[in-house]
Amino acid sequence: MPDEDVKRAAHRALVDRVLKGEGRAPADQRARAFGNDGLAPPLDTLIGKVVDTPAQVTEADLAAAKASGCTEDQVFELVVCAAVGQSDRLYEAGLAALAEATGEGRPGHAS
Repeated sequence: MPDEDVKRAAHRALVDRVLKGEGRAPADQRARAFGNDGLAPPLDTLIGKVVDTPAQVTEADLAAAKASGCTEDQVFELVVCAAVGQSDRLYEAGLAALAEATGEGRPGHAS
């Protein structure tokens, strides 16, 4: 198996584990954190910061998430889901840009 295929398989395994694996946070909530979409406040604020400005996540953001009824384990899982979701989007965008730049995957172009 070529290195690229191994890397993509490992990436897909990570995404599958984060979204479908056993966890403390409900799977639908993990999926919303992964996609940075559809979470209620204050989780939406925390997850938005993890995705867009992770250096700005504060103890207050984490405390608010826990005060909303999430356990520390659930908050941790949702933060990981958000980070992996953002990395997935960046990874896929990078692969698409590379394919476009090299002509791979486009009709009429050799791979």
